[in-house]
Order: sequence, then structure tokens, then C-alpha cells
Amino acid sequence: MTTIPRLHCDQPLATGAEVPGDEAAARYFGSVLRRGPGDPLLLFNARDGEFAATIAAVRKDRIAFTLGARLRAPAAAVDIRLVVAVLKRDAMEWAVQKATELGVASIAPVFCLRSVPDRLNTDRLRAIAREAAEQSERLDVPAIAEPMPLHRLLDGWDATPLLVGAERAGAAPLPTALAGRRPPLALLVGPEGGFAGAELDDMTRRAFVVPTSLGPRILRADTAVVAALAVMQALAGDASGP
Repeated sequence: MTTIPRLHCDQPLATGAEVPGDEAAARYFGSVLRRGPGDPLLLFNARDGEFAATIAAVRKDRIAFTLGARLRAPAAAVDIRLVVAVLKRDAMEWAVQKATELGVASIAPVFCLRSVPDRLNTDRLRAIAREAAEQSERLDVPAIAEPMPLHRLLDGWDATPLLVGAERAGAAPLPTALAGRRPPLALLVGPEGGFAGAELDDMTRRAFVVPTSLGPRILRADTAVVAALAVMQALAGDASGP
């Protein structure tokens, strides 16, 4: 059975409307998938929901879609946020992809004292997040902020509890730290070399920071992202049931 492709679309969506796609969508549907007029797909965004659609016309650099019935109404995403140290390219891209699949509302990359990369291609990360949203059947795409130094993000933080994966002894296990908490919640995962002592000292002085342990083993940063988010969604997010 052929899987019906999904496409995120920023255009307003409504039954009966015809909406244009961009050049990338034209290449993907026309050249990669070899689809043509009349072929089905699903169009979605967080504002309008998800709609059945068909290709109205496709050329090398342009495409248009006709919208049918709305299949899913828009629904608010669970407000679980990820703050993650800028990692090496492959690890960062993998972390963004998996965090999107796990339903994070937003991703904020930060530079830490032990961060190895000193730059980040946020346009590519946004494309990866969009593709992951299309494949995982979520209606929204997480917002990805431009990277900033960790101290600047902390100075501008709101009161949302920020659970920090800390390697120091004495931090509560993540399930214990989550007990009685509901979204909005945020997770901070540090760089490959871990947080510097000065960074941990700074964070623990802030009332919104909740130090937590991810277990007895040392995890790669990208592994820690997935492990912690899975626990957060299971215990306090949209995988925890009504």
C-alpha cells in the first residue's frame, strides 16, 4: 500500500481552497515521488489542522494543491521545551529530529563553555524539524531559536521549571524531579564534555532550575536528549494519558 505523503504548509488551509507550494515541494512531488495531478496527499499546519488534498498542477519549479475535507482540527501542543548545547553537526541534527518526533514545542540551542562548534546552521535544523513533523504525524513544527550563550538564555528565562541533566551527585532522578509537575516544562542538556563547574554553580542559584540525574551511566548528549524527553512525555506530557 502506498503511503500518502504529508506536507507542512504555512498557507491558510480551508476546504475547497487551492494553495501553492514552493519550489522544493514541486521538486519533491514531481521529481522524487513522481506524483502528478490528482494524486493525494495531506496538508497540515498548527493553525488550521490537517486536510486531505490532491495535486492540482505540478511543474518543475511550481506546484499547487486543492484541499478537501479537514481530517484533524488544530490542537495545542504540550509545552515541553528543549534547551540543548550546540553539538557537533551529526549529533545536533539527530537530536533535533528525535526531539521533534517526541513532540517538543520548541528547541533553543545554546553555546556552553565546553561547546565544540562555534556556529550552527539553523535553516537546516528547521528543515529537519519540518520533515520529522511530516513523518511523525504531528500538526505543528517546533520553533527553533537562533543560538545564544547559555548565560544569556538563563538571564532572560521565565518561571518555567528548567530540568537540568546534572552529573553531580545528589541530583534527584528524573522521575522524582517530575513528580507533581505538569507542563510547561523545559529540559536542558549540556555539551559533549558536560557543563563546566561554573555553569552548574550559576544554574543552581536560579530558582527555576531543577537539577536532575539521568541515571548511573554517562550518556552522549544526543542520547540524553532522547532518553530524558521520553521520560518527560511519559510521566508529564502527552504520552501520560488524560
